[in-house]
Amino acid sequence: MKNIDFIKMLFIVGFGLLLSINCKPEKKQEVEKKTEIQKPNIVFFIADDMERYMFNCLKEGKGKNLSPHLDKLANEGVLMLNQYVSSAVCTPSRFGCLTGQYASRAKSKYMTDFTKKMDGQTVVQWNSYIVSGQPTIGTYMKDLGYTTGFYGKNHAVEAPGWKKLPLDTDPTTPEAVKVLKNNAKIISAQLKKCGFDYSGGLYQDNPSYLGPEKLRVQNLDWITDNALDFLNKTPDKPIFLYYATTVPHGPSNAEQSWFGDRRVTAEGILDKAPTCLPPKETIPKRLIEAGLVKEGEKVPDALGNTLWIDDALGALMDKLEEQGKLDNTIIFFFNDHGQHAKGSVYEGGVSSPSLIWKKGGFKTGHVNKALVSNIDFAPTIIDMAGGDPQKIKAFDGKSFLPILDAKKDKIRESLYFEMGFSRGILKDSFKYIALRYPEYAMKWDLKKRKEILDKWNNFRIKNKLEYHFTDPSLPFSHLMLIPGGGDAEFPSTKRYKHYYDTDQLYDLRTDPKEQNNLFNNPKYKDRVKDLQNELKKYLAKLPGKFGEFKKQ
Repeated sequence: MKNIDFIKMLFIVGFGLLLSINCKPEKKQEVEKKTEIQKPNIVFFIADDMERYMFNCLKEGKGKNLSPHLDKLANEGVLMLNQYVSSAVCTPSRFGCLTGQYASRAKSKYMTDFTKKMDGQTVVQWNSYIVSGQPTIGTYMKDLGYTTGFYGKNHAVEAPGWKKLPLDTDPTTPEAVKVLKNNAKIISAQLKKCGFDYSGGLYQDNPSYLGPEKLRVQNLDWITDNALDFLNKTPDKPIFLYYATTVPHGPSNAEQSWFGDRRVTAEGILDKAPTCLPPKETIPKRLIEAGLVKEGEKVPDALGNTLWIDDALGALMDKLEEQGKLDNTIIFFFNDHGQHAKGSVYEGGVSSPSLIWKKGGFKTGHVNKALVSNIDFAPTIIDMAGGDPQKIKAFDGKSFLPILDAKKDKIRESLYFEMGFSRGILKDSFKYIALRYPEYAMKWDLKKRKEILDKWNNFRIKNKLEYHFTDPSLPFSHLMLIPGGGDAEFPSTKRYKHYYDTDQLYDLRTDPKEQNNLFNNPKYKDRVKDLQNELKKYLAKLPGKFGEFKKQ
């Protein structure tokens, strides 16, 4: 009897061990899967050319907008009030966000060819494209186990073979549709090589620059519909979603933006409009109900576009909540650059506050004034996802997660800016700006200058776009070697009375609008020297020459 009991005991123990051995891998997989799901989902929502008065959380727009989802981010998350961009036009700004690098590091042929043309001086414009296979935030997030998606405006990743159709093209013809569909495939393929598993609703540029005039209509519904499809494909995976609007960048008038035909897309004209966002007819009604527009009055385009953007943000948040993922999601909301001085390194161009939200908020509180740059986004996101940004040697940026977690007050003593032929340094509330043109351009005679200006203006006329200057004797802008300047920088040439000064110094504490140039004031001689030395330190680490600050 005792032998039988002993045999039974051996059988029970052995069976238990067998179960234990067989179950261990499954349990390990369950733990690994749980850990993977617990990684925070991250949404990076980047708008295009929003004005400060379009944000209720900023003093310029307080109470002027209907934007409940943006307000939620501001009220529950943190407003990074001293968020800056290193370059204040769309392509280099996006380059910095996606790579964590200054745009002067770009290796696209547009950048390298232009640098050679400028006798080695790096000139950051719309030429700083990410090239095929270059690591981006998408690449790094994939390495951390994330599924990545890219939706909306590209204008950052180079797409060789993308074809621009003529202005008068009928986008409904089979030939045009074939080109437009192929363009989308080309962009998507390049995005995949740069770390993005999925993409859609893609605009290679803003609608007014895509070619056919009949496609010059914004369509956030289409972009959002594609982004929601991405979320539907990835219900149980940690995701990184890069969502880029083309709004409110022009065309911003109602008929081509918030009240436009939502069948019109960069890939042609759909049979039916997407229905993922509230119907366009509800925008005026909601603004009237909110008391922002009176019955019978025309809706200001800024109000309509802001609510449209907010609807898109809300749709993403609703989907994440429906999936049970919102409570474990971090949302960044960022405008690509300031609009008051686009194409320059003035505060009106490079200052662009951001919003960061997660459930429960951040320890730093709802407003933070530490200096941060758009090149800091990628390292911060890597840090949030459990990676080590310090191991990524390509980064110029730094993680500001320690600031959000209230472990540090600051990560930077100064900020560096680069835009066209200007460079800037911000340190201790003083801004120094240096403007340096290549010698050969300064030797152009009036005939050559007129030739350059006429060529620019004729291009604008041909494409039914505005132009601003006709006098070839005017100085060049900060951004382009065009007498007077181009389009993006035009407002800056009127708003800053020292715009064409070679060297500029501003005390932002007393002169936030940068109207009083202190450079030649003897009282600030040491301050100038300190900021110029700071500029030299940044330039020493970056490619290209820049005047007397870096000659080799």
